[in-house]
Amino acid sequence: MQLYLPIAEVSVNGPLLLSIGLVVGILSGIFGVGGGFLITPLLFFIGIPPAVAVATSANQIVASSFSALLAHIRRRTVDFHMGLALMAGGLAGSTLGIYIFDALRQLGQVDLLVNLFYVFFLGLVGSLMFIESLNAIRKARAQSGTPKRKGTRRDWVHAMPLRVRFRTSGLYISVFPPLIVGFVVGVLSAIMGVGGGFVVVPAMIYILGMPTKVVVGTSLFQIIFVSAYTVMMHAYTNHTVDTVLAVLLIVGGVIGAQIGTRIGLLLKAEQLRILLALLVLTVCLKLGLDLALQPTELFSLTHVIG
Repeated sequence: MQLYLPIAEVSVNGPLLLSIGLVVGILSGIFGVGGGFLITPLLFFIGIPPAVAVATSANQIVASSFSALLAHIRRRTVDFHMGLALMAGGLAGSTLGIYIFDALRQLGQVDLLVNLFYVFFLGLVGSLMFIESLNAIRKARAQSGTPKRKGTRRDWVHAMPLRVRFRTSGLYISVFPPLIVGFVVGVLSAIMGVGGGFVVVPAMIYILGMPTKVVVGTSLFQIIFVSAYTVMMHAYTNHTVDTVLAVLLIVGGVIGAQIGTRIGLLLKAEQLRILLALLVLTVCLKLGLDLALQPTELFSLTHVIG
């Protein structure tokens, strides 16, 4: 069933869009990511213009994240104080990102920029997560039955001023690292159309030192507000939010998020991290190949005189 998208100005398969929303919703529930790093490239692949894909995918991110968050609230695995700190930084970063996106759109460079951002950040984050996950699995096997010693890798986080106690996470650290992490995620959310989960989840684990059991729910909490704000700013500033596309993605995403939350409970923390890393690297590879390989259809512009 073909549907015409008025803002994107293309016709797409309706069931295919529902399926994309469903799959991304499942991943959102499993990993605690908004799914934007996956849904936006998938929209590129089926012919949605990048500017519309970036702005509209944030709608689905909000819906699927909210659906998954409800399940985590019931299990009390959400650190609301940490989420508020991340959200404050995220809103500021998103505002800056919107203006950067609008400036590049007016210059006609936004499509290339979005693709390059995806390849760079997905490749960097995915590689770091994959290496760290493999090391964590090896250490867990080597240290089975022996007590774990606390490392000093996050001493700089503890040394910063304005320390705050985040009771649910069991942390007493400066408020600045969460604000900085949130700010970076906000910029990426506006430019790439992502909730930023693929960045904030590793940052919460490896930089802030949060326990994995509260990372997923807390990540979803901040994603909801930052993504919702991004949608409103894109709609007001760039007019690139396609309502028909958004509704189809939301319906699939809400259903998939509930399924994904149940699947996530069956996996160990190390397994979750390495699976997310592999998923991120797969999307990065596909986008990188699309940029590097010669397109199947070549177009040339000729100047006609007279």
